[in-house]
Amino acid sequence: MIKIVLGVLGFLTIWFAAVFVKDFMNNKENLEENSWGKVTTIGFVANFFDTLGIGSFAPLTAMLKGFKQVHDRVLPGTLNVSCTVPVVLEAFIFMTVIEVETVTLLSMLAAATIGAYVGAGIVAKLPEKKVQLTMGVALFATAFLMLAGQMQWMPGGGDAIGLTGSRLMIAVIGNFVLGALMTAGIGLYAPCMALVYFLGMSPKVAFPIMMGSCAFLMPVASMKFVKEEAYDKRASMGITIGGVIGVLIAAYIVKTLPLEILRWLVICVILYTSITMLRAAKKSKDLIEKIAG
Repeated sequence: MIKIVLGVLGFLTIWFAAVFVKDFMNNKENLEENSWGKVTTIGFVANFFDTLGIGSFAPLTAMLKGFKQVHDRVLPGTLNVSCTVPVVLEAFIFMTVIEVETVTLLSMLAAATIGAYVGAGIVAKLPEKKVQLTMGVALFATAFLMLAGQMQWMPGGGDAIGLTGSRLMIAVIGNFVLGALMTAGIGLYAPCMALVYFLGMSPKVAFPIMMGSCAFLMPVASMKFVKEEAYDKRASMGITIGGVIGVLIAAYIVKTLPLEILRWLVICVILYTSITMLRAAKKSKDLIEKIAG
C-alpha cells in the first residue's frame, strides 16, 4: 500500500513540477529583483533543518524577510511552491523507514490535501494586511507549541502507530484544518506533531505523518498559487534547488545533530518574525485609516 501511496505522490509531484517549470520559463525574462545566491542559500539552510524536524516555513519566513527577498503578499505562495519538491523528497525518505498504520496514515494525508485545496483558493486572493495578520498570529502559536515541547508542557505521546474511532476522527479533522492553514504560510510540522502527541501516538510516527501530509497537500496547493500568479518565481526556484541539496545532505550525510540550542534559537526567531508581521499589519491598518480619515 505504501508503494501505491508513494506512486500517487510521485505523479502529483511530476504534475506540479511541469506546471511550475513551464510558468517559470514563460516568465524568465521578467523575474523579480532578488538574489539567486541569497534565495538558494536560504532554501538550503531551511530545508536542511526541516529534514531534521525543525520545520521550514517559519525559518524561511524569517530569512526571506530579514534579507528583504520576497514581498509579504506573495509570501504564503512562495513558501508552498518553493518547498514542495524538497518536502516530497523528505516524505519518500521517512515514509519508507518508519512504520505507520495504513488507515491512519492515508486518512490524515487525504484530510490535509483536501484542506489545502480548499485553503489555497482563499489565501491566494487575500490582501497583504490579512496575510500579515494571519501569519503573525500563526507564527506566534507555532512558537508557543515549540516552547511547550521544550518545557515538556505537552504530553510526550505514547507508543501507538495507528488510531481508531473518535481519536482517528479527531486526527482527520485536525489535519484538514492544518492543511488549510498551511496554504497561509503556517507550518504544519509543530501543530501536527502536537496533534500526534496528544492522541497518544509514538513521537516517531509524527515524521512520516507530518512530512507525508505536507508532501501530498503542497503540490495541490502550489499549483493553485502558480495559476493565481501569487508567488515569487525567482525565490521559489532558488529555494527549491537549494532545498533539495539540503534535504539530501541532512538525510544521508548528517542524519542527526545536537539540536537543543538550535530549537531555542528557532523559537526566538519565530517569535521575532511573528511580532514583525503583526506590527506590519498594524501599520497597514493605521495607514489605511489615516488615508480614509
